[in-house]
Amino acid sequence: MRLIILDDVSNVAEWSARYVLKKITDFKPGPDNYFVLGLPTGGTPLGMYKKLIEYHQQGKISFKYVKTFNMDEYVALPRDHPESYHYYMWHNFFSHIDIQPENVHILDGNAPDLHAECVQYEKDIKEAGGIHLFVGGIGPDGHIAFNEPGSSLASRTRLKTLAQETLEANARFFDNDIKKVPKEALTVGVGTVMDAQEVRICYGFVDSYK
Repeated sequence: MRLIILDDVSNVAEWSARYVLKKITDFKPGPDNYFVLGLPTGGTPLGMYKKLIEYHQQGKISFKYVKTFNMDEYVALPRDHPESYHYYMWHNFFSHIDIQPENVHILDGNAPDLHAECVQYEKDIKEAGGIHLFVGGIGPDGHIAFNEPGSSLASRTRLKTLAQETLEANARFFDNDIKKVPKEALTVGVGTVMDAQEVRICYGFVDSYK
């Protein structure tokens, strides 16, 4: 394990973006050789996405032959809701780069069979060849995606009932009304993340979505 401490959040964002740029560039992706990237949401990665968009606009990186898998999504929240992770990713990243829509994978919290959705997500990751680089964020209490502290290290993608502490923390995104916060979410497991060839966890001292 390698620990890197930087001066401020902007440096974390730039370092992370440069690292993703290098990994994809060195991989030399093509039509028969896709780079598979795991991605987070939240406040910390926003700066990284902005820098990656800049690199793309400068012609330094293409996402045409990149497949992405996101960490989680709320259950029963419409995709176009401002707090859905579908909205977050397309609004803050995907709509600004040349990634093909069919190569974007985000859990469907409105799927008719949520268990089947989770099983298929694991299959999709495997069929893509596994994740080369999983970039993750981490909460103040140490949670990754919606895996609360104490989650099994072998856990896979699954339906999670959110803890009361999580509901209270996320109420600020829903007009400070805890009743509006979805009570369930789909999340990759700790084991799903750890199966990646490489995992990079970023943490900045900022509030999410700030």
